[in-house]
Amino acid sequence: MTPATADRLKKPAHKAEPGEKAPPPDDSRLLYTGADWDYDTIKRCHDAIQDIALNELGLDVYPNQIEVITSEQMLDAYASIGMPLLYRHWSFGKHFARDEAMYRRGMRGLAYEIVINSSPCISYIMEENSITMQALVIAHAAFGHNHFFKNNYLFQQWTDAEGILGYLDFAKSYIARCEERYGQQLVERTLDAAHALMNQGIHRYPRRRLDLQSEARREQERHEMQRQLYNDLWRTVPAKKGQKAPSDEERRRALLDLPEENILYFLEKKAPRLANWQREVLRIVRHVAQYFSPQRQTKVMNEGCATYTHYRIMTRLHETGRISDGAYLEFLHSHTAVVFQPAFDDPRYSGINPYALGFAMMQDIERIATNPTEEDRAWFPGYAGSGDAMAALRDAWANYRDESFILQYLSPHLMRKMRLFHLHDDSDESVYRVNAIHDERGYRRVRQQLAAQYDFSSLDPDIQIADVDLAGDRRLILEHRVQNGVLLAEEDAKSVLQHVANLWGYDVMLVENDNDGKTLRKLTVPARTVLLAE
Repeated sequence: MTPATADRLKKPAHKAEPGEKAPPPDDSRLLYTGADWDYDTIKRCHDAIQDIALNELGLDVYPNQIEVITSEQMLDAYASIGMPLLYRHWSFGKHFARDEAMYRRGMRGLAYEIVINSSPCISYIMEENSITMQALVIAHAAFGHNHFFKNNYLFQQWTDAEGILGYLDFAKSYIARCEERYGQQLVERTLDAAHALMNQGIHRYPRRRLDLQSEARREQERHEMQRQLYNDLWRTVPAKKGQKAPSDEERRRALLDLPEENILYFLEKKAPRLANWQREVLRIVRHVAQYFSPQRQTKVMNEGCATYTHYRIMTRLHETGRISDGAYLEFLHSHTAVVFQPAFDDPRYSGINPYALGFAMMQDIERIATNPTEEDRAWFPGYAGSGDAMAALRDAWANYRDESFILQYLSPHLMRKMRLFHLHDDSDESVYRVNAIHDERGYRRVRQQLAAQYDFSSLDPDIQIADVDLAGDRRLILEHRVQNGVLLAEEDAKSVLQHVANLWGYDVMLVENDNDGKTLRKLTVPARTVLLAE
């Protein structure tokens, strides 16, 4: 060892301040050189990223579990909605075959990562990635998404990170046992019907915090109580001709807890002809649907949080000389592709890129907190000029979903920068009309209309179980409250209603009403009892 080398090793590493120019290259301080990697290199990158995430950005995360997988395993994860454990169903194989064919033909790429909302938080990284991309993925998924999963109120209300892996293991083994005992065909048809109703199988308002760890233990207890509960329900149906039928509609609806927006929940609890194991299958699918519902409502925020986090971490690694200029340029090439937003008249335009909007809003919050204008102070008095950007960001990440986040945080500055405007499309008019642009008169209108695009309470059809004809033919009556005069596609509606009828065991009628209560259309579908359990 030369004296110069010994002297360098004794000196403490210079710690660059945020925004400070990167120090001259020093190979002894680099986390890696070149593109190749091994597990020791990934461990060094993870530890350096974790130090910045926890100690500088103040993130709060679940323990991390990083798993390296092949491209084929990534495709398999795509097919099973990203979960490491899941029951078998033909639709997963169909998705795998489609995605693999498109990937092999070069018609689509693969995600750099998949991250699981669990504790430990599981992040899949592809073995084909370079070490710079592995570092980017770890910063993005293992710390950005991880922090959002742990701290956002929707995930705290509707998910159980501690119990999800154990519950999925129970679900996989339970459905496998059902296939052995009752036959694969009947189980598959039950799953088909449940999957068709997944978007109508979630609670939109909190009832109690989801506890998946107790679900497997409670399965037998539920089954032991089923017979008594269903006897109490169906003894109200007349057994003989001439017997007086229930005439009090309010009493009947109260008995059935109607109206009910969660169709899978209603069928699981009240369908008269389902076997106990079929009710448990509906319950499993319902829990999986509920588990993923927060992700649908926080796409912009979740990806914005993860993208902002990886940008801050990778930039900090470069500022402190932990990654080279070449590695940083490789990172920037990937990052800019992710947050690219085509203009509305660009052939590549397919809507607003959630990564672009989310990242831009996070950067804008940072700007307002640290260097606000008078306009910013007027619009955001709560945090403008506070000097603590991360505190403002952590508060936003914890307490909002996409719709409310855009309503609260989208600034006039960003609307001008992104050149946002509101285009009105009325089928009764021969031309489009620009209702609002990014100016003083249009800021609030543009913000409201953009936020409305992320409001799933208005985007998803409002369909509820309205009534059951207990005294007659036991027909199940569903009501669709039509918004803006848009009826359901008839063929698709009939296909889904057929699944409802098969689970209910009797005919099903869908009534589509406008806001004034006027009936616009009725669809009736008979049950096919061959799909029911014996």
